[in-house]
Amino acid sequence: MTQNFDIIIVGGGAAGFFTAINIVEKNSKLKVAILERGSEVLTKVRVSGGGRCNVTHACFEPNELVKFYPRGEKELRGPFHQFCSGDTIEWFEKHGVELKIEDDGRMFPVSNSSQTIIDCFLKATAKLGITVLTGQSVQSIFKKENFWKIETQNQNYIAEKLILATGSNPKIWEMLQTFGHAIVSPVPSLFTFNIKDPRIKELPGVAAQATVKVKDTKLESTSPLLITHWGMSGPAILKLSAWGARILHDKNYQFTIFVNWLNDVDTEDAEKILKDLKQEHAKKAVSKKSPFDFPNRLWESLVLASNIEVETKWADLSKIQLQNLANQLTNGTFQVNGKSTFKEEFVTAGGIDLKEINFKTMESKLHENLYFAGEIVNIDAITGGFNFQNAWTSGFIVANSI
Repeated sequence: MTQNFDIIIVGGGAAGFFTAINIVEKNSKLKVAILERGSEVLTKVRVSGGGRCNVTHACFEPNELVKFYPRGEKELRGPFHQFCSGDTIEWFEKHGVELKIEDDGRMFPVSNSSQTIIDCFLKATAKLGITVLTGQSVQSIFKKENFWKIETQNQNYIAEKLILATGSNPKIWEMLQTFGHAIVSPVPSLFTFNIKDPRIKELPGVAAQATVKVKDTKLESTSPLLITHWGMSGPAILKLSAWGARILHDKNYQFTIFVNWLNDVDTEDAEKILKDLKQEHAKKAVSKKSPFDFPNRLWESLVLASNIEVETKWADLSKIQLQNLANQLTNGTFQVNGKSTFKEEFVTAGGIDLKEINFKTMESKLHENLYFAGEIVNIDAITGGFNFQNAWTSGFIVANSI
């Protein structure tokens, strides 16, 4: 049996739903269906942002916003001038969802629950008469004259326009290759570093602002760093993993990092600061209290790593010990041995080659009436609501052009 629609959207995630809703809101005569291979829709929305759904980021200037995308910076400039974070806030408010800005610029529903976003989408699709079909794993896609034919394991569909919003789905990418589309091979982005090191072994949960560099590369990041049970995480590490997705993949996730806990202070200046502290606190124990803007537990660990005993007083520090400590503070060397997924944020660098997409419409340059929304293309961002913003913007543009 074959079902006919004007438009079929493959992928029941954020981009798929947003595209569908915007299409029918602009033209209620169109018959639209969303095909989802799983038994549930919007599963990634549910777990994102620790179950709160980090909808977007409070960066309202398109030329600034694009800087958060390791892949897609140039291509997204035009799209963000059409639909940016401010438009996202307005769109959700119109649909009954109020968003709030947190200190770091991330934006969440006021309810603090991703269910609010899911309910908003489900309510809108039901109200607009959009057909949502689950358990529809696409087996093949054909172009037949002016129509697209989509076969799932239990049903055939025909539509004039086809929108693929399947995220990082290797099977769909393979099908697109048979249509002549080039796929940039996928590698993980947004991951944490596995590090076994006595200096951080007892410090899970400790966070500090730090500058992190990857040895033998230009990769560098200054942001909060979080020590975890398995190594290091936090924005400083996640940014490196996004910008260095390909480089670190090529290194098989075995590499060395340098951590500067004093950020822009170099080793020489750190030594001078420590000499002043030696004069100032002569009678006090060095390990007792951190003289810098990071936790005491981290300071004590770095002191011990510099071959300074717990009871040693500032006055008794040798020149070598001062140098060791300056080095630990500004140039700590850590060996990374593997990676771990960051929460449930599975983000991939890779996808449809950006040269093959018209970013004014998000339509394929190779095939008429074939559109793309969300992460299926070779665009990804650092953590903070930027990947969702790409989903909303590309979905909006597809809807507009259709």
